[in-house]
Amino acid sequence: MKDIMHYLLPPNGKPASIAPSLNRIKRGVGTESTGETPFPAVGANGTSNGAQANGHHHQQLNGATNGLHGHAALDSLAQVTPSKREPYPYDTAPEPGNPTVMPTEILSQFHFAFLIRDPHHSVPSYYRCTIPPLSDVTGFHNYDLSEAGYDEVRRTFDYLRSVRLIGPHIATQERDADDIDDRLRPVTNGLGHESGAEICVVDADDMLQKPAPMIEAFCRSVGLEYTPDMLNWDTAEDHQYARDAFEKWRGFHNDAIESKGLVARKHPHPVKTEEEWDAEWLKKYGPEGAALIRKAVDANMADYLYMKQFAMRV
Repeated sequence: MKDIMHYLLPPNGKPASIAPSLNRIKRGVGTESTGETPFPAVGANGTSNGAQANGHHHQQLNGATNGLHGHAALDSLAQVTPSKREPYPYDTAPEPGNPTVMPTEILSQFHFAFLIRDPHHSVPSYYRCTIPPLSDVTGFHNYDLSEAGYDEVRRTFDYLRSVRLIGPHIATQERDADDIDDRLRPVTNGLGHESGAEICVVDADDMLQKPAPMIEAFCRSVGLEYTPDMLNWDTAEDHQYARDAFEKWRGFHNDAIESKGLVARKHPHPVKTEEEWDAEWLKKYGPEGAALIRKAVDANMADYLYMKQFAMRV
């Protein structure tokens, strides 16, 4: 599954505590229960009944809310009592070092891979979806700097490394992560992980330069069987599936919906100076938009370049 990492962390670098919907209450700890409580009704990203995640703002999307299309999951297990408090901070205990609201016990059940993209491309790509004419389709009418997500990806990545849920080996590289950054030597996590899944980071530009080798390397890293037909989706059934899957996010993924496969770029992105980037954004988005894009790019480049060190190379 693909999801957005910053939905699992409090916004603006706030300290995390475990989401109540994911917090198993142990017997005899503040409860008369005879055992652990089941997980209560949750929507996407640990939110109750499709509600807001960790203080991140809520958007109405083409008639569906941002949380399992407005429906709660696991409704039969428990009834969530509405709270009059703000959605965050939670009144639950944090886990030392864990920047997310998800317990490490649950994080350990996933095999993580990371998709990154140069902010010079990702920030304006998202920004244009928040201004006319696309904003009338997407339903997003403001660009929030806190939603770029690079800081959250880096902090989660580093935590997973520190508890050895990933690493130290890096997919396709001869060096280990500890050779790049040895600050994150493993700590005792109680989960028995001496060495985690190999680090799998895919840079979007690298993938579009060499799609077949990159997807094959990705599959090898995460344990999937690679077949060349993974790069093609040009049947009526495929196109209908894409339209249905992306319906909720209309306006954001039109290029993907209309595509027929993953093909290599004929020419790599031209190398531009920062002044050339600024001139391009000024021409496309005006002074206010260009200034906002520049601020977001500058705020996230260090985190992108940090993650880039661990990216697969083919």
